[in-house]
Amino acid sequence: MSFYKEKLDKARLPKHIAIIMDGNGRWAKERGYDRIFGHQNGVTSVREITEAAAEIGIEYLTLYAFSTENWGRPQPEVEALMELLIDTIEKETPSLNQNNIRLMAIGDLSRLPDYAREKLQRCIDQTSQNSGLTLVLALSYSSRWEITNALKNICEGVQSGKYNIDDISDKLISDHLTTKSIPDPDLMIRTSGEERVSNFLLWQIAYSELYFTQTHWPAFRKDNFYQAIYEFQQRDRRFGK
Repeated sequence: MSFYKEKLDKARLPKHIAIIMDGNGRWAKERGYDRIFGHQNGVTSVREITEAAAEIGIEYLTLYAFSTENWGRPQPEVEALMELLIDTIEKETPSLNQNNIRLMAIGDLSRLPDYAREKLQRCIDQTSQNSGLTLVLALSYSSRWEITNALKNICEGVQSGKYNIDDISDKLISDHLTTKSIPDPDLMIRTSGEERVSNFLLWQIAYSELYFTQTHWPAFRKDNFYQAIYEFQQRDRRFGK
């Protein structure tokens, strides 16, 4: 039995948890393997943490799977990572359905290869009626891209007469983000010791609790996840009040 799972207050669980899955390459390098070996082993952590979130009743789990900056990595790594991501999504679709998990994706999906976008959309469609955990994959995602895109759309609305300048508000901007149907994260976790948010959900994490751990993502397991939630529950969230 998980030590931290037993200590959780089930009445005070975060509704939405976002995770920056960092450290795949470092984990692999420490073991004498190339980076893709780390990404492959990181898939096990994705499966474990998704199961853990569903088990305890987390409503939304957002995973930073591929950033727009990742397109700048060496081409062989990008291609291998993209194939791994999409093949894993396809293979895990039956399990998602069995566990009543709905898949969503946010980001500039137009940049994905056609085959990847088609397989991703197929999984999203096949899980769309599930009512348990919503698993959100941030793919080809950049918060600055997201906010810029939202502002462009709002400006077009002002030009067309749909909005007035005075209509522009926090809510209007939020309603034009890719996360418009998702509550803001209560907790953001980053693995592997780095203490920055790396262009991830910058607007949405304005009042999120941040949790950093030295554990590399391929070694991050259910009890690590429960520990992050336990420590979240020890904090006093005042939202500036």
